[in-house]
Amino acid sequence: MKILHCVESYFPDVGGMQEVVKQLSERLVKLGHEVSVATRKLEDRKHTTINGVQIHEFDVRGNEVEGYHGEHEAYERFLLESKFDIVTFFAAQQWATDIALPILNSIHGKKVSVPTGYSGFFRPEYAHYFEKMKSRIHGYDMNVYLSFDYRDIQFAKDQGITKFVVIPNGAGEDEFLSEMNLDIKKELNIPKDHFLVLHVGSYTGVKGQQEAVEIFMRSNIQHGTLLMIGNRSENYRVRYSKRPLMFLLNLKNKLFGDKKVVFKALPRQLTVAAYRQSDVFLFPSNIECSPIVLFECAAAGLPFLSNDVGNAVEISKWTGGGEIIKTTFDERRFSHANIHDAVKKLNALYVDQSRRTEMASISFANWKKKYSWEVIAREYESLYQSLNTQP
Repeated sequence: MKILHCVESYFPDVGGMQEVVKQLSERLVKLGHEVSVATRKLEDRKHTTINGVQIHEFDVRGNEVEGYHGEHEAYERFLLESKFDIVTFFAAQQWATDIALPILNSIHGKKVSVPTGYSGFFRPEYAHYFEKMKSRIHGYDMNVYLSFDYRDIQFAKDQGITKFVVIPNGAGEDEFLSEMNLDIKKELNIPKDHFLVLHVGSYTGVKGQQEAVEIFMRSNIQHGTLLMIGNRSENYRVRYSKRPLMFLLNLKNKLFGDKKVVFKALPRQLTVAAYRQSDVFLFPSNIECSPIVLFECAAAGLPFLSNDVGNAVEISKWTGGGEIIKTTFDERRFSHANIHDAVKKLNALYVDQSRRTEMASISFANWKKKYSWEVIAREYESLYQSLNTQP
């Protein structure tokens, strides 16, 4: 099959959606398909073919609500003139999907939507956008959702959509089952006896880094490190270190404990090592759809403690590897951790190694059976093949 994946940004840019499309595209190439990606042009992307995936670059920014900037007409012509069997649009509310919405019926091939959560669904400025989506969503031949119970799939059901499937995110066997000789504590000068708490997320301000620091510092962990991995970590560390709360907690730490917080931007190999060698994953994120990091925890056998954010509750049940913090929601449906409850749950996991070991064993087994990218890619292949045989 000739497959086109349309996504706002792609490798070497990093992020959840970029990782999903990269994993699926490269694995579908290995399964014998011709896969292209239409995405934003990046200065540090040196090649237009990466691991067999052909990259079509467009210098475009924005979305339908905020307006488009750059080569949006060139992208529209590309969609109208290309001949693919399957065209999949990943994530709504961004140019690679929004530009196609008015012309779906004129694009060759079967059209697939993977909306990934409708993050702006409760924002007033997107009210008209989603009002139009009520009719536009019928232009897709199939809709793929990452959860059985989230705002995007509920929206589809409310519009009478019956052409949908649920295919979750995952984590790769090639990363998490490979031999590893790295010692993350040695690499980062973390004491060997430290209880290692991990957080992985881009420094966007909504991934819960501030909450994670407060939860960790207020916990009963006597000798521990909170390792926070994400892009632009140095800028975040400098900005956050000036906050009064951080000053007071650091003062308390110096007087009564042996704790430290490490902010890092690490290469992927070291990030995987951190997953595999940490004791608990702490994720009080404010907004998600279906966080890949929780599937990566399962692949690493790492118990997680997460907000009720995106479909984290489902992932906790699917994998058996996580616990959910009591969570409140603001008018935008952003999640906010109950710090007291999070500290209580972290303390409980800290002292109960047998519980952590049990969670790790169960979640790893479930991941290997159902939630590896190898399994997920074949689900997409099966879906695409079924669509391609339809008239």
